[in-house]
Amino acid sequence: MKISICIPMYNENRVIADTAKTLSAYMEAHYQDYELLFCSDGSTDGCDQTVRSLNLPNVRVIGYEQNRGKGCAVRTAMLAATGDVRMFLDADLAYGIDVIDRVFQFFAAGREEQVVVGSRNLQKDGYAGYTFLRKIASKTYIRVLGFVGGFRLSDSQCGCKAFSATAAQEIFSRCEIDGFAFDIETILWATKLEIKIAEIPVRVIRHSDSKVRLLRDTFRMLRDLTKAKKRIQKK
Repeated sequence: MKISICIPMYNENRVIADTAKTLSAYMEAHYQDYELLFCSDGSTDGCDQTVRSLNLPNVRVIGYEQNRGKGCAVRTAMLAATGDVRMFLDADLAYGIDVIDRVFQFFAAGREEQVVVGSRNLQKDGYAGYTFLRKIASKTYIRVLGFVGGFRLSDSQCGCKAFSATAAQEIFSRCEIDGFAFDIETILWATKLEIKIAEIPVRVIRHSDSKVRLLRDTFRMLRDLTKAKKRIQKK
């Protein structure tokens, strides 16, 4: 069973070399059949060239010139991936790398769920790497988005999700949101298509400064989510 790890990146030169080398070493040690996809979301700091220059095995760098948003980068990588399991992680590896094997074993066990969603709310130390204010902001943010979206998952916005190849194709081929609300759009489509979802606990180990600008991006997300919900309900 082949696993694809997708990393969306927008001006991540500060961390991307360490991330690429860490992931490569881990995957080489644990998997025979894998690929690492780094998708540049119109980056201007050369992070795509940094990854290419490392000449690591089983690594592909893809992307596009104009910045469109994390949702577009994840969607592009997921649809370009060739793995039986396709997982995306944030460029700073906020949830560590051991979560990769937990996800792989989940799919290898033949479970009926075809989407696995990481959640910081399933264990007490899920937000261990966050400041108190960022933790409160994140939890409030998730509750508001969940209310508007009309679903009950405990954490829609965790940057750690995985899909079977079939689910990835079915879901991401229908997605349109380029911004941060893309996570919720994937969940709404999975629900619409009756693709079963499982949550697994994850813990913040490290994190970079958030690229979410709370007021502006929250309003944009609510707008995108409202439009997506109406669009999906009509299908």
